[in-house]
Amino acid sequence: MSFPLLTATAALPALGAVATAAVPAAQRTAAKWLALLVSLATLALGITVLVRFDPGGDRYQLTENHAWIADFGVRYELGVDGIAVALIGLTALLIPFVILAGWHDADPLETGNKRWRPTQGFFALILAVEAMVIISFEATDVFLFYIFFEAMLIPMYFLIGGFGDSAHEHGDEAAATQRSYAAVKFLLYNLVGGLIMLAAVIGLYVVAGNFSLAEIAQARANGTLHMATNTERWLFLGFFFAFAVKAPLWPLHTWLPNAMGEATAPVAVLITAVVDKVGTFAMLRFCLQLFPNASKWATPVILVLAVISIIYGALLAVGQRDIKRLVAYASISHFGFIVLGIFAMTSQGQSGATLYMVNHGISTAALMLVAGFLISRRGSRLIADYGGVQKVAPVLAGTFLIGGLATLSLPGLAPFVSEFLVLVGTFSRYPAIGIIATFGIVLAALYTLVLYQRTMTGPVKPEVASMPDLRPRELLVVAPLIVLLVFLGVYPKPVTDIVNPSVKQTLSDVHKKDPKPSVEAAK
Repeated sequence: MSFPLLTATAALPALGAVATAAVPAAQRTAAKWLALLVSLATLALGITVLVRFDPGGDRYQLTENHAWIADFGVRYELGVDGIAVALIGLTALLIPFVILAGWHDADPLETGNKRWRPTQGFFALILAVEAMVIISFEATDVFLFYIFFEAMLIPMYFLIGGFGDSAHEHGDEAAATQRSYAAVKFLLYNLVGGLIMLAAVIGLYVVAGNFSLAEIAQARANGTLHMATNTERWLFLGFFFAFAVKAPLWPLHTWLPNAMGEATAPVAVLITAVVDKVGTFAMLRFCLQLFPNASKWATPVILVLAVISIIYGALLAVGQRDIKRLVAYASISHFGFIVLGIFAMTSQGQSGATLYMVNHGISTAALMLVAGFLISRRGSRLIADYGGVQKVAPVLAGTFLIGGLATLSLPGLAPFVSEFLVLVGTFSRYPAIGIIATFGIVLAALYTLVLYQRTMTGPVKPEVASMPDLRPRELLVVAPLIVLLVFLGVYPKPVTDIVNPSVKQTLSDVHKKDPKPSVEAAK
């Protein structure tokens, strides 16, 4: 029996979460180091998955299949394609940086009412989220996926509601109220989406008789499983609604600015760079594979929603006064590009969307973590409270600029390649949609450069005159992300080679081919 590598990759952070939570309360530093070591070991397993995956091999590799709840046809079934491998790698890569960046975010606070924060719980919850996200990328049993798709909401709820930095601007009671509101809103939105998906999961079982993604897809391809048109459409909508909430897609996005604004910067990265990717990934793995005809039927409406997300998110980012909420609205715009690429139904669009998931995770992590270091120094999230930072903290300002330039998809940085592929893939089939989406790039340049100008340039405000530059721990967090942004911007081939075969297989599931260029031959 071969080593269950996929199980180990998800089980290690889960066991690490339990061990970290069990560390005695007086040993906070030991809990931090334990969580960091577990995350690094998980990264090593993620790299092993990447090395052992063969892009030219079977669609799902490193598979594990065991009986679980036999009476209901539920199996413990795991497998990864190129898209899942890329996102597992992203998750395993970012978690050590999240832990390092949040090294002091859960230290006890000495306030008027002497509020105490469980340091061990903070890092244990981060590891728990990592475990649930990884197994969500690995699950090829629909019911198994659903369990962890929903279960990850619980640790995220406590991370948002229990740990926040808004106390810098308000009294403890006001800050706690805002965090509670953001956490409850996050939970309710995603629970509603999950409940609708549960009804669709049950409906899928009634129609197909099992929950195995591979078996259902094979039965559909062989013609042995027939879904009535209306049935397929309703099931598709049930799945897609839950994924659109998680992504998030307009108009189901309103929980994200609250959650990112009230969470600590590392938890905000966990939300948008890691957890939200499960939604867009699931659109590729489940919506298109299980319901190909319904996916094509819904494409026009979804493309319109994606374009609205792109423009709406960017416009609201332009008008923000809060740094973290600006990044949140920028992320809504970027997720619009990802959804646009998925439902453009072209190989360039879907390759770009998958690459965008990876690149957005890295660029958002870089920008948000540097913003978190900035906010922790000044004690304010308001853009107007800054000015002239580049004169007193040039390294902090420089890394902030690179993260911002990656957010606007500057050529030479990683997001440019993915955004270009999405737009090319969209324009080749839906030129009008592609043209409108391009305006999102212009708006991204506006909100990013204005943010940098107002916070980093100009006269030095007295409140930032003594601001220290990035410390060694903070440089250790940011520098590798900056290097990756440049490397993947110049040479994205390592990622595209992994994801492209899976993208082609997904296109074949929906019986779509790339449109032929309509160029009139020269006479």
